[in-house]
Amino acid sequence: MAGVEAMSAYAGRAFVDVRTLFEARGLDMARFANLMMEQKSVNLPNEDAVTNAVNAARPLVDALSDRERDSIEAVIVGTESGLDFGKPISTYVHHYLQLGRRCRSFEVKHACYGGTAALRTALGLVATSANPDARALVIAADAGGEVTGMPYWEPSHGAGAVALLVGARPAILDLDPGAAGLYSYEVMDTCRPRSDLAAGDSDLSLLAYLECLDRTFADYQTRVHGADIVDTFDYLAFHTPFAGMVQGAHRQLLRKTKRLAAPDIQHDFTTRMAPSLAYPARIGNTYAAGLFMALCSLLDHGDFSRPRRIGLFAYGSGCASEFFSGVVDPEAPDRFGAYKLREQLDARYPLSLPEYEHLSRFSNQSAAGIADGDADVSGYADTYQATLAGRGHLVLDGIRGFHRRYRWS
Repeated sequence: MAGVEAMSAYAGRAFVDVRTLFEARGLDMARFANLMMEQKSVNLPNEDAVTNAVNAARPLVDALSDRERDSIEAVIVGTESGLDFGKPISTYVHHYLQLGRRCRSFEVKHACYGGTAALRTALGLVATSANPDARALVIAADAGGEVTGMPYWEPSHGAGAVALLVGARPAILDLDPGAAGLYSYEVMDTCRPRSDLAAGDSDLSLLAYLECLDRTFADYQTRVHGADIVDTFDYLAFHTPFAGMVQGAHRQLLRKTKRLAAPDIQHDFTTRMAPSLAYPARIGNTYAAGLFMALCSLLDHGDFSRPRRIGLFAYGSGCASEFFSGVVDPEAPDRFGAYKLREQLDARYPLSLPEYEHLSRFSNQSAAGIADGDADVSGYADTYQATLAGRGHLVLDGIRGFHRRYRWS
């Protein structure tokens, strides 16, 4: 059975303080504590879903031997930030990672569920390959655009990507075969009617998320005899639009399934769920990567002195959802820690509010649908120098005839 062999992440090179943003936008500070956000990662105008994906995956791919790299039979990008109705961003990812040409390449879309959909697809391809050493590279990557009609979403609107190498030696996450609860239906909670625009109903989105968590775990119980939300799992990691939403979902699920008292629910949250929220609280919603960024956080903040079973919940607006599980090996934190996400977050550049707002003036440089243009950094040269220049990250260089050209910073 295939699983996750390796995992790495990219969380941007800049961030803005969420409290500062809340105050500047005149938002209700009574809701600030419920958000449970500290910082949000911010992409520069010459970054997009392609650069996020490549910058997440490159350290992972560079660590492979030539033979291991040649064993990658698929590059699958889960995203809701596609740049073309036909050409998938996986083609750019495949090219700039210099992967072999005997390889599938495609993009998967279903809002924030896209990353999990890509993982599920990769598992099937690897499991059915004639090559017992076959691997697939899955990348969950997004780049946030303008948020309309949802003022409380801007503070949680993050940037980043997570890359997962899928193969027969699951040193990071060994998925439980057949252990998955499913639930999907049509709902207009959030959408992206344009590549640079997110819109929707935040209250409806919360209700859909809560319903899907309840229904997917109920379905999981029909497939896994005796499954219990407390006793079966050592830790939990959920798709995280913002940490406060996950805390509310955890509380409702335990009230319904276990009828626990408030102090017991809080203790359970602190011990089994909070470790997965440390990084999302510093990065923000990474959409297709939202669940996997929570898993990254768990690996760096949980106790893995012995194998631990993790309960995972994936959700995507519109909607699709899944509750599944797997076992994390004691060596997994060290393997993931080699890619230094914690250090990456600590090294980000702190944007002042004027700097943050100034960057938005140049966002059309990397938008979808542009036929020709240059990714000119002169308008934000100081910020570029402080964040990306000389760091060796992929950035957009320009667009000619709709063909996007990238370079290493």
